[in-house]
Amino acid sequence: MEKVVLAYSGGLDTTAVIPWLKETYGYEVICCCIDCGQEEELDGLEERAKLSGASKLYIEDVIDDLCDNYIMPCVQAGAVYEHKYLMGTAMARPTIAAKLVEIARKENAVAICHGATGKGNDQIRFELGIKALAPDIKVIAPWRDDRWQMDSRQAEIDYCKAHGIDLPFGTDQSYSRDRNIWHISHEGLELEDPSREPNYDHMLVLGVTPQNAPDETEELTLTFEQGVPKTLNGVKMKTSDIIRELNKIGGRHGIGIVDIVENRVVGMKSRGVYETPGGTILMEAHQQLEELTLDRDTIALKKDLGSKLASLIYEGKWFTPVREAICAFTKVTQEFVTGEVKLKLYKGNIIKAGTTSPYSLYSESLASFTTGDMYDHHDADGFITLWGLPLKVRAMRMNELKKENTK
Repeated sequence: MEKVVLAYSGGLDTTAVIPWLKETYGYEVICCCIDCGQEEELDGLEERAKLSGASKLYIEDVIDDLCDNYIMPCVQAGAVYEHKYLMGTAMARPTIAAKLVEIARKENAVAICHGATGKGNDQIRFELGIKALAPDIKVIAPWRDDRWQMDSRQAEIDYCKAHGIDLPFGTDQSYSRDRNIWHISHEGLELEDPSREPNYDHMLVLGVTPQNAPDETEELTLTFEQGVPKTLNGVKMKTSDIIRELNKIGGRHGIGIVDIVENRVVGMKSRGVYETPGGTILMEAHQQLEELTLDRDTIALKKDLGSKLASLIYEGKWFTPVREAICAFTKVTQEFVTGEVKLKLYKGNIIKAGTTSPYSLYSESLASFTTGDMYDHHDADGFITLWGLPLKVRAMRMNELKKENTK
């Protein structure tokens, strides 16, 4: 019997997919749950998968791989989609795709199945990753398959029960969420109407609103070596643990809550609320260190390439030469991004409290209003003359033409 590897979350959708794959394709179903930091969402998965008809369940922990090889390159590049979205879902999808391919190879599976809908970005991200890494493996997307007839949660529950799967799934409507170590996203319910305010009291998982945050500031200190975080408040930690701790700290101060109407790859606009408390702090701290250590031209180019990288990753193009090239450039820029960043958190705000680096390009003697040995104010005369020469020549020519036309 041929095998299919199913990207399995344990939710109603992917549970219903198990008997559907067996019935529709005659495959043996191998479930694969990729642990990106969903935490309690993984409880009881093995029993549920086998009860639903899967022959095997893999639970693969990719948290450190996600943090070190996908999240940090984006932090270092300053990759933010449409100025707001820190891409928690988009960065995790290539990680998941790579692990699905690895398990498919191990099991000699002929196909990989995912539960992403035909309206979203994830179908593109999963499938482009699989195509890049395993072009010979078939991809099955039930929501785009004409043989998938279930169009509601109740229909999926009824289908499961008809196949002997009686699990405690409810028909209660809630937000559509995606969670990993970097963030949690929320879509649906009142968010489908952009004119309505989010019901934060009902929605938030990782933290509180700024209004409900403490009235006292909290100080923290991060150190970086070559663009990689190494310590938090004097304690050495691996990147994943720093993100976990920053999530707790940032969450209680209302940091990193974003309400955005974004442009999906498939052509529609969608509204979502993202909670990224730790990621927001880490991105800000890293940027503050780069302000000290990178020159003007490098910062300008990094900004352009960071925006391009964000678009590529959002569009599912992680496994491409251009993404590799941008990340290679970014890695070079991080050689001297080493130092200490102090911050204060207060009611949704991240406040600078001092940044130091042995590679700082900031010169107090140059920046001071007091004239120093390295800078003579008169040097600016020649510079401004040359820098403004094109403007002066053009203005003179325009004046000449104006005089000629008035004769």
